[in-house]
Amino acid sequence: MKETAPNRSDAFELFKKYNKSQSLIKHALAVEAVMRHFAELYGEDPEKWGIIGLVHDLDYEKYADQHCKMTEKILESEGWPKDYINSVLSHAWGICSDVEPLHIMEKVLYTIDELTGLIVACVLVRPSKSILDLKIKSVKKKWNVKHFAAGANREVIEKGAQMLNKDLDYIIQETITGMQKIAEQLGLKGEPLAQ
Repeated sequence: MKETAPNRSDAFELFKKYNKSQSLIKHALAVEAVMRHFAELYGEDPEKWGIIGLVHDLDYEKYADQHCKMTEKILESEGWPKDYINSVLSHAWGICSDVEPLHIMEKVLYTIDELTGLIVACVLVRPSKSILDLKIKSVKKKWNVKHFAAGANREVIEKGAQMLNKDLDYIIQETITGMQKIAEQLGLKGEPLAQ
């Protein structure tokens, strides 16, 4: 089967074929938005970065116990290019994938995947329920509270920031900024409080 680079519409349809959960769809959209934002910061291709972010958890709802393994099979059967597939698999390096993030895009995906979940949790406990008025300090305040958003692996985020040679505050701020661009789609527009 000939490999062809996917377009965003086909990638999203494929994701929704395997995922019905609104929380997983919103997570995919959040990661896509942040990946597009970082692609622009690095002068890279936002379309490619976004698509890879969008489908990174393709198999999670149906095949959580085979996470990444089924994604690889599905994307191969869809004729996706090998570099796209490897990039998708690299997000779970050391967890359920042995594909190490090497390209800048892969390092960003590895870093921000967990962070988007932590940021959503931070927004939901805010009085405004809005990402539009979320500040770095609010995320940092919750960072060391182990039971808060316990599923968001802080070690992975820190390791990713080190791989990118970026300060954690920078990563948090740019991830927030990327998510703010689609606040309404994510259900995180809330009611920003008067300043």
